Amino acid sequence: MIKPTFADVVAAREFIAPYLPKTPLIRVNGISQLLDCDYYAKLENLQPTGAFKVRGGVNLVGTLSDEERAKGLVSASTGNHGQSIAYGGRLFSTRVVIYAPAENVNRSKLEAMQQLGAEVRLHGRDFDEARQQCERAAEAEGFRYVHSANEPALIAGVGTIGLEIFEDLSGVDVIIVPAGGGSCASGNCLVANELNPNVKVIAVQSEAAPAMWHAWRNRTLEPYPTMATEHEGLATRVPFELTNKILWELLSDFVLVSDAEINHAIKLLARHAKQVAEGAGAASLAAAIKLSDSLHGKKVVGVVSGGNIPLERFAALMMMTT
Repeated sequence: MIKPTFADVVAAREFIAPYLPKTPLIRVNGISQLLDCDYYAKLENLQPTGAFKVRGGVNLVGTLSDEERAKGLVSASTGNHGQSIAYGGRLFSTRVVIYAPAENVNRSKLEAMQQLGAEVRLHGRDFDEARQQCERAAEAEGFRYVHSANEPALIAGVGTIGLEIFEDLSGVDVIIVPAGGGSCASGNCLVANELNPNVKVIAVQSEAAPAMWHAWRNRTLEPYPTMATEHEGLATRVPFELTNKILWELLSDFVLVSDAEINHAIKLLARHAKQVAEGAGAASLAAAIKLSDSLHGKKVVGVVSGGNIPLERFAALMMMTT
């Protein structure tokens, strides 16, 4: 596969600018005091779809050929990626079909995909079973298959997050990003490597679904046998080739956190930043807490990748005393 370049990220920013807003980068005072660093939150939860992936969806769908768009697009998603492709499909008048897992589905994300005009087909126990069925449908029905990570245009699109971070905080020392498929981590690595290779980009995943972490640590693309996280944005069993090859070359570190630590981070973001984050969106803060001893005095950005958490789950977390 052809890896995207920094120039591709720059081009993606120019392309998506008319369609998507620049998101805020805010210093969170309470968390900065807690971690003894300057902690900033990059608020991708404020995107029109509530998640960062829409950057990649708009860039990919908008730059496809007329012939590809005429075929219709099919992809697999637990929600945020599907919304991004559906959003792009609505912008550029393209049919979109999304395969989502039939079990443990985030209903609010499913409904959002449908409201954006996507046809949603439920299949399998988890994302990877939905993805396999999606690939079969692409071949049988003649769709243009959109992989959730192995797409240079997706990675270039979400890499625009990094351009905005460096623009707003030129002295950034550390960027922490969640990793499910790895597009956000790899896109930010491309930018940091070009603009300041001394900036550390750190990925984070749930220890209950460590496929990406395992792939990075062991330089393997073998599926991981277990995937039990409650946070669907981090829930993958199969590591992907394109994003992993970028991360193997450029990622500074990769850490695991527990689902309980992620839930605690959701509460902290609500309390100190007044932001609603889903599990993947709070994972960066969970990692910062875990790495706090090494972050003292540094300028740290945690990417709040999304805010599409079911309201009942968010309410239940806010009611918990620990």
